[in-house]
Amino acid sequence: MKLVTFTIDEDTSIGVYQEGKIIDLHASFLKQLMTAGEARAQEIANAHIPRDMIGFLEGGEKSFAYAQKAVDFALQTDDSSLILDREDVRLEAPIQRPQKIICVGQNYREHILEMGRELPEYPVLFAKFANAIIGPEDNIPFHPISEQLDYEAEFAFVIGKRAKNVSEKDALDYVAGYTIGNDVTYRDIQRRTPQWLQGKSVDGSAPLGPWLVTSDEIADPSGLDISLFVNGERRQKSNTENLVFTIPKLVAFISEMMTLEPGDIIMTGTPAGVGFAMEPQRFLKDGDIVRIEIEKIGVLENKIEKVRR
Repeated sequence: MKLVTFTIDEDTSIGVYQEGKIIDLHASFLKQLMTAGEARAQEIANAHIPRDMIGFLEGGEKSFAYAQKAVDFALQTDDSSLILDREDVRLEAPIQRPQKIICVGQNYREHILEMGRELPEYPVLFAKFANAIIGPEDNIPFHPISEQLDYEAEFAFVIGKRAKNVSEKDALDYVAGYTIGNDVTYRDIQRRTPQWLQGKSVDGSAPLGPWLVTSDEIADPSGLDISLFVNGERRQKSNTENLVFTIPKLVAFISEMMTLEPGDIIMTGTPAGVGFAMEPQRFLKDGDIVRIEIEKIGVLENKIEKVRR
């Protein structure tokens, strides 16, 4: 499934994207329960398929099973209130307010080399926060705190169930699905201290989407092509097989230190080709279009918009 968070008529809910349509999961499950004569239909729908993605993920396998039945019900009934045209809704970031956004630095071999560093012995971790998240239809705000705004195409995954001290062998069982992220970075601010946080956690610096592709559709997250374009010019091109630390290694490593919860996002690093490493350097400007493509997931495209004081 391609799970989405969407807004229509100022009402936000979760759904499934299929062939240009959005199936409203909560509404479909509720209608299915009501049609079956369930006396506590609303309470059951709220519990198993709530309107927010993290709440849904917390329901685990049972909620996913109910979601598939809700999709089947909606498609069979062909109810226009349950199946919406993609053009009539606004896609939001699939995960709205995660407990954690963990980012991995220096995780593509070629990017490590272009930045003049050595391969790390352990994953280099830093954080973004929920204030940074924007969706696939939002503009990336360019705040007047720097002129060195840079892009970083990222393959991201989302945790589906609580994970602590997970082995690499079992790690993928804890992944709900995969999406596209852009680790937007203010380079001079990032580099003015040894810690990167301040240049990475600016409002609107984590575009995410357009959906969450469930892990059953991507059994092996290695071997996926990833590219980034600025105004149609390819700047980054690689493959997830080039990750220094794979998704299983990251889940195992991070879960040794902290408990991962449903909805936590891990952004796995960026390939070579960032603007900072070019000669001459090429940073993003007001009006630029940044497009990221990842095989088996889709496209995340956002426009840069200068924020006026």
